[in-house]
Amino acid sequence: MTTSNKELKKYWMYFIVSVIGTVAFLIFKPEWFWVMLPFTFTSFVLAKDWM
Repeated sequence: MTTSNKELKKYWMYFIVSVIGTVAFLIFKPEWFWVMLPFTFTSFVLAKDWM
């Protein structure tokens, strides 16, 4: 599974944005922070090139 470096950078950016979104939800709407978790974990897996 070789993914180009450009795609991995894109996935890392998605991960960073989703972590920021998760933290924002945790601060402002703690009962809804779990909504961001699938995006966070999926983008992390794609960034690590595990999928």
